[in-house]
Amino acid sequence: VQLQASGGGLVQAGDSLRLSCAASGRTFTNSNMGWFRQAPGKDREFVAAISWTGRRSYYADSVKGRFTISRDNAKNTVYLQMNSLKPEDAAVYYCAADPDSAYKLSVGPLSQIGSWGRGTQVTVSS
Repeated sequence: VQLQASGGGLVQAGDSLRLSCAASGRTFTNSNMGWFRQAPGKDREFVAAISWTGRRSYYADSVKGRFTISRDNAKNTVYLQMNSLKPEDAAVYYCAADPDSAYKLSVGPLSQIGSWGRGTQVTVSS
């Protein structure tokens, strides 16, 4: 599956932003999807994941209650709704897909995740 993230931008602290990840390929509906982020000088970290059915989701503690991951299999797209953004949320956000499980996306290791998309930059001003 090929992935393309979009929707990033410059926002102020407290604002909301919705990221989208469009997937191509026949296997999207069977793919567990995740969002990761990488800030300058830091390792890439897990943000959220959703199972291929949409029934299971996982979140990093730092975003619980503020971010929501969802998917629309008819549109081959996964979303990340980000509310109450903080300056520490600023990063390049990447979407990823894996055939095994959403849990695997949440625990890694990153090297074993099946597919990665190109990132989209999120900048949050204080």
